[in-house]
Amino acid sequence: MIQLNYRDAKPIYEQIKDGLRKLVVTGAVKTDEKLPSVRELATSLSINPNTIQKAYRELEQEGYIYTIAGKGSYAAKRDDVTSGRNEELMKEFDEIVKELLYLCEDKDILIKRIEELAKGGTVDDRSK
Repeated sequence: MIQLNYRDAKPIYEQIKDGLRKLVVTGAVKTDEKLPSVRELATSLSINPNTIQKAYRELEQEGYIYTIAGKGSYAAKRDDVTSGRNEELMKEFDEIVKELLYLCEDKDILIKRIEELAKGGTVDDRSK
């Protein structure tokens, strides 16, 4: 499900948050599907439950998951994700595109990649 890199400078809770977010975004975890409990995930990853709780709390604030008291946490609908996350990603996107253009990447290749992703495809290699 989620793999941690203990050598990564990124904190463990952020790695968990990113991993869960990716599972929700890619559809590996379907809308309204129950996520592992904090204890289950902490046990399977051999880390402190507070670390998992922090990741779940932030994902809930961003709208990727929701929690029902006494029942657990579930993947949220796409409509529930906060617009703040959208703005954050757009800023990252702008920075990445600027750097790629600086490195002389052809803008037509970038446009083609975006169009392929928008169609639901994947881009594994450089399509020049």
